[in-house]
Amino acid sequence: MSLTTRVLIGLVAGFLLGLALAARHVPGGDAVLSTLAIAGTIFINLIRMTVLPLVAAMLVASVGSLASSGALGQAGSRAALLAVVLLVVVTLVTVLVAAPTLAAIDIDQMAAMALRPPSAPGAAGGPPTAGAPSIAQWFVDLVPPNVVKAGADGAMLPVIVFSVLFGLALAGVTADRRDSVLRGVEGIADAMQRLVAWILELAPIGVFALAAPLASKLGLAAAGAVAAYVALVVGLTIGVGIAILYPLGVVAARMPLRQFVAYCMPAQAVAFASRSSLAALPAMVESAERAGLPPVAAGFILPLAASVFRIGGAVAMPVGALFLARLYGVPVSTPQLASVVFATVLASFAVPGIPGGSIIAMVPVLAAANVPVDGIGILLAVDTIPDMFRTTENVTGSLTLAAILGRQHSADAVQITL
Repeated sequence: MSLTTRVLIGLVAGFLLGLALAARHVPGGDAVLSTLAIAGTIFINLIRMTVLPLVAAMLVASVGSLASSGALGQAGSRAALLAVVLLVVVTLVTVLVAAPTLAAIDIDQMAAMALRPPSAPGAAGGPPTAGAPSIAQWFVDLVPPNVVKAGADGAMLPVIVFSVLFGLALAGVTADRRDSVLRGVEGIADAMQRLVAWILELAPIGVFALAAPLASKLGLAAAGAVAAYVALVVGLTIGVGIAILYPLGVVAARMPLRQFVAYCMPAQAVAFASRSSLAALPAMVESAERAGLPPVAAGFILPLAASVFRIGGAVAMPVGALFLARLYGVPVSTPQLASVVFATVLASFAVPGIPGGSIIAMVPVLAAANVPVDGIGILLAVDTIPDMFRTTENVTGSLTLAAILGRQHSADAVQITL
């Protein structure tokens, strides 16, 4: 039985148990739910403990390798700029659509308040909600006086900014020392991905333990809210492809629609079935060569994009953060929405190459919005279908990037020849 099937069984079983204990007032039911809540907290803590070293190591390794190898030349710079612009646009569109849509989901706010940890701002018995930080303070907080303390406090945005700057700074270090640092950081990133894979093997138990208390407090509204989340994230993922990526492929890459569809379809089929952008890379390279794109597209841009460009994550992460904010009754201010956008753009470059990787990388986005991470287990449980569409979107984004930059590179070469 696959891990996905076991996780879904755990989710359904947890919901059924929680609903049964809440409806029948079974003796000892509260003790069972308390025990499951402890197990669920341990599972979430296992995920949380990997996030900071995983995200920091992957960012330093990817940025440092690109900067030191000279890959951030003209083609690399254009690829990086276009990728960031696309991620920002997609994240902004997602937030603007998802926020009002999720606000329309009917959830008992008293039950939502009961879900929040006792120490959370605004929770029963917790400290009062503090005023939202100003935009100026938000920028100041991005540069901490002590990055170690920021990491210990769970402030992921400053850690992400530091990791990117540290990776860029490695380009100026002598080759032998730079390479030794990069080897060490890449080893940490590989080890953390292996650890995350081990932790995900516990997901059926963790999801069961998280789903039962959730269902006991929210009732059937929890199942309806989760279904609405899946429908929204899949719908937005498809919408971004149709409204942004395909028009870019037709207009900016100067491909007729029929040709662009044929160019993307083989790799999309592999991505949808495998849920892995890297598994679809051979099909992506073959499509680029068949479309007549220059070698820089197939040999450099596509492998780079398949490794670090996750435009599907730009949809999944903000939707997940806003959904959990709604589920837990956490108000999200305008500066926090800005933090969600900023964290999503940077965290998308540190998504591990495993199924459900965007959900794991969502922790910095949740921290930016001050949303409890406990709901990550629920998102992991229902992530199979969204992940299929998200991976397909990642591959489509990579192919679009390669087509646009490949055509631009050919135009530059023609101008130089003339």
